[in-house]
Amino acid sequence: MPSPISLSKIEQFNEKEVQIRGWVRRHRSKGKVQFLTIRDGTGELQAILSKATMDEEQFKAASHLTQESSIEVTGRIRADDRAPGGYELDVSHIHILQLAEPFPIQPKEHSVGFLMDHRHLWLRSSRQHAILKIRHEIVKACRDFFDDREFVLVDTPIFTPNACEGTTTLFQTQYFEETAYLAQSGQLYGEAAAAAFGKVYCFGPTFRAEKSKTRRHLMEFWMVEPEVAFAELADVMELAEAFLVMIVQRVLAKRQEELKVLERDVSKLEAITPPFPRVTYREAVARLQKGGSAIQSGDDFGAEDETLLSNEYHKPLIVHRYPAAIKAFYMQSDPQQPDLAMCMDVLAPEGYGEIIGGGQRIHDYQTLLSRLQEHDLSEDAFRWYLDLRRYGSVPHAGFGMGIERAVAWICGLDHVRETIPFPRMLSRLYP
Repeated sequence: MPSPISLSKIEQFNEKEVQIRGWVRRHRSKGKVQFLTIRDGTGELQAILSKATMDEEQFKAASHLTQESSIEVTGRIRADDRAPGGYELDVSHIHILQLAEPFPIQPKEHSVGFLMDHRHLWLRSSRQHAILKIRHEIVKACRDFFDDREFVLVDTPIFTPNACEGTTTLFQTQYFEETAYLAQSGQLYGEAAAAAFGKVYCFGPTFRAEKSKTRRHLMEFWMVEPEVAFAELADVMELAEAFLVMIVQRVLAKRQEELKVLERDVSKLEAITPPFPRVTYREAVARLQKGGSAIQSGDDFGAEDETLLSNEYHKPLIVHRYPAAIKAFYMQSDPQQPDLAMCMDVLAPEGYGEIIGGGQRIHDYQTLLSRLQEHDLSEDAFRWYLDLRRYGSVPHAGFGMGIERAVAWICGLDHVRETIPFPRMLSRLYP
């Protein structure tokens, strides 16, 4: 009996006897011939069962195969231009591991609620395969980008004693006799690591208790966050630009088949080349007001504002120098305009909104201490963070990119719920 092979390597086994382990995607019968579409997680293959060449009992048993039944088949691979993928398998032997019950997800319209209730099964669809393989490629591209630039990966805590972005969106939990929170970001710990290694990034799950039902929000999402010592705002704007360009180019190079499954307009991705347009917050507000938005200077952007702005461009837009009053306590003020923060957001085109947020961090001890007091944050809880400004402090900067929003944009999805295998939303904790 030949060893099992992966369908992703099928072209290496033309005219050879192989064994395939997988699941039945489709089954149809024409009397003395049966046709199976088999998937194994890496690809799909059409298998042909002929009554003339197979054991009669096995052929009869195969006639009862249902969608998602698990099987092992042995046979000979042959090239056929008419077949999906260019190859077919002439089956000589079949072993049915489990005859699946009627599969609840059929090729018809299902409600979103139904599909989310069956998310554990919905993952098997061609569309979900394509999305999650592109997610895999994006995650790998993120790691390769920073690894190739001598960044050091640091794993930051999930349990934290304090807030990073604000106390209103924290998931609180008990940590033995103390109160702890699920991490909103690894940034503060990334700053400590940057003072040790120069260039670092963290990559992991983050949590926001935002009571939001928009298509852009999840309660649990993954974020990649680089932090760079001796860097200022302009440096991380350039880094973010190069980062996004590389990710899009990687997906275009490696995931053409998946983009076809999603019917993604790749011409819009091919337009993602440097340089990206850059506008100040004040310029952006003026454009929004001219376009009919009710936004006032000092307001943060809503989803509609981000869409209006980004629709003016075919590339990501970098908006920088927001009012310090609407940004986090750790943001460095612009020395020329102290009411502005040295920060930036990157807005994806096609209405996908913010996918990167970051900027320059306060590096002066007294300034950071004053900012903590202004925000009514505990000096004791941030004592370790203040220490970073006492022992060799330097200007430093970084940003965070939410993986799910990036996947939604690159795949052209309507909602982030499809960008992660098991999404956690305001009203969704199952499965």
